[in-house]
Amino acid sequence: MHTPLPMTQQAWKIRLAFGPEIGFFAPGAKHYDNQYYSNRPFSFAHLSVTGEACACRCAHCEGALLKTMIGAISPQAMRRVVDDLLKKGCRGILVSGGSDANGEVHLQPFAEVMGYAKRMGLKVLAHGGLIQRETAARLKEAGVDQVLMDVIGDEGTILEVCHLNRKPGDYLQSMLYCRDAGLNIAPHIVIGLHFGQIRGEERALEMIRQADPETIVLVILTPARRTAMAGIQPPAMDEVARIMATARILNPATPITLGCTRPPGNYKRQAERIAIDCGVNGIAYPDETTVDYARSQGLKTVFSEECCSLLPFPVLIACR
Repeated sequence: MHTPLPMTQQAWKIRLAFGPEIGFFAPGAKHYDNQYYSNRPFSFAHLSVTGEACACRCAHCEGALLKTMIGAISPQAMRRVVDDLLKKGCRGILVSGGSDANGEVHLQPFAEVMGYAKRMGLKVLAHGGLIQRETAARLKEAGVDQVLMDVIGDEGTILEVCHLNRKPGDYLQSMLYCRDAGLNIAPHIVIGLHFGQIRGEERALEMIRQADPETIVLVILTPARRTAMAGIQPPAMDEVARIMATARILNPATPITLGCTRPPGNYKRQAERIAIDCGVNGIAYPDETTVDYARSQGLKTVFSEECCSLLPFPVLIACR
């Protein structure tokens, strides 16, 4: 069981400066149906520019996430996918893919089609791994609404989990390239990424604070089946609470959401309740009991079928 920390109480007090709304997100890439909300398939779709291919083969994923995405491995194929999604009533897309050996997703060849999707009325998000200056400039020209990126604060984790010869500073530089280009960014942190251990999450939060993002997304290690991490225990709930509270305390005016990925069952329900206690502004695919708890805490629940990095209401911060 989770024991409330003094940090959690401090984080909740900070959250009170925001408006009463909390966003609950159910993009159509995954089915969601309960007494509170039912989403539509293809309302928000995930596209992979590499299909199922990924050079990194990170220990917790090994490309499994790419299998859940719509393949669009050429600009022409992406244009066809976009047109098909528009016919199905799609409202937004996340464009991502597998990384190369340097941790980069080659998005530049697809920038023109992303611009087309924008002109057709779609929200367009890009998840490009480590972003270089030229890629950031092309994404800005395309008019993407937001750039998502994982941020890792431990060199050992980068090497042993992601199989990359990169440094934590490379992730900070990636965020700064995007900021210099005028892009809206939503950095992600995987809590417990180092085989369930907490290593580098706080450093990642410090780097994120330097980049001053529009939104911060927290997820919790959930290894895919038949990967090198299958069977790894997720991080302890007290450690999860500490990282969530730290994120809120370090970023008192920045929206924070609990993203799509966390272990299922009772762990999921506990993590979502703790996230509320630690002052998050939104949660993806919440359990019904989480909706009940949010309302019991005086929060106004707002459902959305967009990505959890896009809050469905204006963020208002009261003077403190």
